[in-house]
Amino acid sequence: MKLVKIVGLFMISMISVVGNAQSDKKTTTKSNEKAPFDFFVEQFSDIKVLRYQIPGWENLSLKEQKLVYYLTQAGNSGRDIMWDQHYKYNLKIRKALENIYQNYKGDKQSADWKNFEIYLKRVWFSNGIHHHYSTEKIKPDFSIAYFNTLLKTTKTTLSPQIVAILFNDVDSKRVNLDATKGLLEGSAINFYDKGITQKEVEVFYAAKKSPDPKKPYSFGLNSKLVKNANGQLEEKVWKSGGMYGPAIDKIIFWLEKAQKVAENKKQGDAIGLLIQYYKTGDLKTWDDYNIAWLQATEGNIDYINSFIEVYNDPLGYRGSYEGIVQIKDFDMSKKMEVVSKNAQWFEDNSPLAPEHKKKNVVGVSYKTVVVAGESGDSSPSTPIGVNLPNADWIRADYGSKSVSLGNIIDAYSKAAGKGRLQEFANDAEEIRLAEKYGELGSKLHTSLHEVVGHASGQINPGVGTPKETLKNYSSTLEEGRADLVGLYYLYNPKIQEIGLVDNWKELGMQCYDSYIRNGLMTQLVRLELGANIEEAHMRNRQWVSAWVYEKGKKENVIEMITRNGKTYFNITDYDKLHDLFGELLKEVQRIKSEGDFEAGKALVENYGVKVDQKIHAEVLVRNKQFTDAPYSGFVNPVLVPKLNGKGEIISIVIEQPKTFAEQMLKYSKQYGFLPLEN
Repeated sequence: MKLVKIVGLFMISMISVVGNAQSDKKTTTKSNEKAPFDFFVEQFSDIKVLRYQIPGWENLSLKEQKLVYYLTQAGNSGRDIMWDQHYKYNLKIRKALENIYQNYKGDKQSADWKNFEIYLKRVWFSNGIHHHYSTEKIKPDFSIAYFNTLLKTTKTTLSPQIVAILFNDVDSKRVNLDATKGLLEGSAINFYDKGITQKEVEVFYAAKKSPDPKKPYSFGLNSKLVKNANGQLEEKVWKSGGMYGPAIDKIIFWLEKAQKVAENKKQGDAIGLLIQYYKTGDLKTWDDYNIAWLQATEGNIDYINSFIEVYNDPLGYRGSYEGIVQIKDFDMSKKMEVVSKNAQWFEDNSPLAPEHKKKNVVGVSYKTVVVAGESGDSSPSTPIGVNLPNADWIRADYGSKSVSLGNIIDAYSKAAGKGRLQEFANDAEEIRLAEKYGELGSKLHTSLHEVVGHASGQINPGVGTPKETLKNYSSTLEEGRADLVGLYYLYNPKIQEIGLVDNWKELGMQCYDSYIRNGLMTQLVRLELGANIEEAHMRNRQWVSAWVYEKGKKENVIEMITRNGKTYFNITDYDKLHDLFGELLKEVQRIKSEGDFEAGKALVENYGVKVDQKIHAEVLVRNKQFTDAPYSGFVNPVLVPKLNGKGEIISIVIEQPKTFAEQMLKYSKQYGFLPLEN
């Protein structure tokens, strides 16, 4: 599958160690100067909440602003779908927690109450009771007795069974990728009825046939698989009149308004097909919509909305709800469009086997955008780059859209902490390169990953889709493959030849330093000691880094150094490392092209899952000096329409939420369209 969501660890790690944060020194602002934008909202547990700006909003026409507003309303209207998808009791739990938060009159200075507030904020941030990144269940730092007291004093109802689940080990992981525990049996995700097995799912979908085998439908993408009264499997489709119908009807309501102010016919037609898809749940309409959306490239406004990424399904069928509304950044898009213009050159000159290369790379577009609103799976934790659609045959025949979320990246940069570079980099030269090229290198890697990486390569005729052939390893293998494409070309004179950088070799060296340092060390700050790596992107960064480290040992391509009791990784031969990245890329593409499950499994399990416990413990100790939270996410700017006496919108202004809690409570009230059980 063409999974595109970059969760941002590579980018955030690069920014946080480069030290592009605003100065810690206090500054005074003259009364006639505009105060600097405050990106920081608050920090709790392992999370930092930020704000982002919408630069250029005032340059949009009123019609364009209306389009953005309607699309953001459509996105937010599906918020509760994501909560329910994450876990069947999430909506009940959220209602209870919020009722306590708003009605408790007792001691709010106690440690227990403060821990309750943190727990609620963590649940808000993760769209449920499982951690947004590790997918482990978030355990409260207060007792069940205290929680029951809160329930009683605020007259809040929550069943004893659900209360117990908050504190015990039932449904402990939202997405389990350890096959020994059962991919479905060990996952709390609300995509399958309890008791349904992986084998039953595979048999069910093997029996479904697309009218044209060369254009396979995305079976399972928009439904929950359940057992009916007769014990037979059937799909509860997410559509108007079906599962999640009340929220989907609201999405349709706002999309119909958006269609009326579309910038052009192609854009309006695409929105119309999306509306039709939501009304019918028809997967042929979904494909038609994706093609129309791909071909609607004119205009300043674009969007992502529906059930898209399949990371949350351990079997890779079902899409999580998400929405992103974006405004084109014309200056940055023009600078970066050179990447998409050279997509065929990158494909032709890649190290892939000839039979695995695309002969004609079509329709690859790349834009830097300004995000105006995010929802569902993209909020509060957000991607920094997106490449869609995910269907391989559509990408091969019609191309893809890639976007870099420019103002999100900028906000991360402005709010980043400092110091980790000096702690984990091997020497002064590594630090110099990171300070000079770190931010640019991150942007270029994101660009190459999204535009070239996900668009490259082809599957052999007769081989099934990656979710069918590579199964639970498909996501991490795809993300690693796209990373490898980026790494291969970051250390190549072509990127200087086309004007992206002034010194390709130094930029490439910096990117290699950072990737290896992150893949083998610094990303481990996100794991508890003793834990295996489960998240797809973290896995891919480790298996890529660990594989090249091992294969280069004989020639000492990457050396592990211990100095003053601290571990460092030093790249001694960047040319050979470049070749190793190419060798691994060729093999990963072969695995995808041939559907070689056993080879893919061996690569991930041998290099991407287990953690060096000694290094992990050391990294955690060295990281304690830094107060910056390892995860960041955002509140959304609020678009406020101003009306005339006739109730017509005459302008739309931007307001920033003051607190995280303010926005979360408002969202629950304004967009709580689903019943507590679905």
